[in-house]
Amino acid sequence: MLKSRIILIVIAIILVAVFFSLPKVVVDNENESIDNGPETTENSNSSDENNSSSPIGDMASESHSGTIPKEVKEDIERLRNSYLLAESQENSVIFADSLADVYRDLNRLDSAAKYTELSQKDNELIGNAYYEAFSFAADVEKANRLAVKTREYLQKVLDKNPANKSAKIKLAMTYVSSDNPMKGISMLLEVVEEDPDNEEALFNLGILSIQSGQYSKAIERFENLLRKHPENVQAEFYLALSLMNNGQKAKAKKLFTEIKNKSNDEQLLAAVESYLNEL
Repeated sequence: MLKSRIILIVIAIILVAVFFSLPKVVVDNENESIDNGPETTENSNSSDENNSSSPIGDMASESHSGTIPKEVKEDIERLRNSYLLAESQENSVIFADSLADVYRDLNRLDSAAKYTELSQKDNELIGNAYYEAFSFAADVEKANRLAVKTREYLQKVLDKNPANKSAKIKLAMTYVSSDNPMKGISMLLEVVEEDPDNEEALFNLGILSIQSGQYSKAIERFENLLRKHPENVQAEFYLALSLMNNGQKAKAKKLFTEIKNKSNDEQLLAAVESYLNEL
């Protein structure tokens, strides 16, 4: 679960240049400071419903019709009508869950999150669905709305189990892109203090260090991560990127070449090839 989510987040970062859309945050163990407020995040994979105030919305709206295959759109209409006309709560849940799966397969993550909320009672599952949609939000307004929904459910998870580090990290990342980014950074640092080898927290702190131009700090984060999680190719990629931007081009080239020889991820390999050409 962790590895797949990290891969998802990393690919999104590669594709949409998230370094320019994250808040300008300086992350340091001793003294954290903020350069600028939150900015918009980009995304080409997620599409929002026209009627966000409705618990259902028009899930087969015209805004989706240009990209959803006709047969899939027909399935969505059928499932949506079945959901609306369901005679029992059990059937309603089944149809909502099916719709969540369809929209997730289409990368319509906001729609998937809404139907997950309608079909599930597990706060962490719902919060994770909204977090996934938040991670790919196309604009500030959408990101803020999805962040609120993420916090609504993941805060309930933490209230019940404060030791749930995964929920805390996701909650932290919604604050990093809010008007209170220091709260998110503090939460991430708390996780690392409690669990110095936490893969997800170190990864996110490393990404934030790159975004703020703290390449030495990013190198430290990713090297720490890779000592315990050497299989994390995405961390290797960002370590190489940090080394390159920190002037250590020979080390960066060596690491990029190693990644090229062992990864099968086409999008990651395209990014690696691009940087190798620069070097």
